[in-house]
Amino acid sequence: MQTSTSQTSTSSVSSIRYAALILGLLFLSLGLAGFMPGFVTPSETFTSEPGFGYIFGVFPTNYFHNAIGVLVGVWGIAAFTSLSGAIVFNRIFAILYAAGAILGLLPFANTLFGLTPLFGNNIWLNALTAAIAFYFGFVKSAEIAMPSSSNAQPSA
Repeated sequence: MQTSTSQTSTSSVSSIRYAALILGLLFLSLGLAGFMPGFVTPSETFTSEPGFGYIFGVFPTNYFHNAIGVLVGVWGIAAFTSLSGAIVFNRIFAILYAAGAILGLLPFANTLFGLTPLFGNNIWLNALTAAIAFYFGFVKSAEIAMPSSSNAQPSA
């Protein structure tokens, strides 16, 4: 019994950490791609916003959005180095990116009040990655925090 519990714990710890790493690598890649003109399709409508375009022709972006992606990516990669860092990263990521998906649905807030585009395909990307981070930050981390009933010791 003890080995299956420790294997589950080890597996959960690894998956939580790797989720932070994968999300970090994804957002670092998207953030860096947004700064490279070859990966950004200019907007068909004129805009005076610096750096506005579509990464891979799909995700609306601007320089501020790219910088956030790079920072979140570096944070996710750094969070991979410890379990507690990965849990905190996944939890905060889940909350912020779920909020971003919701704001992207609201016409008055879908540009984060003029700072960065949250509309279009960013909505489903933010919602999907928030759901992944939520699972690993809240659900999987609860599995390792709860002691198994078979290992519980009666108190005197």
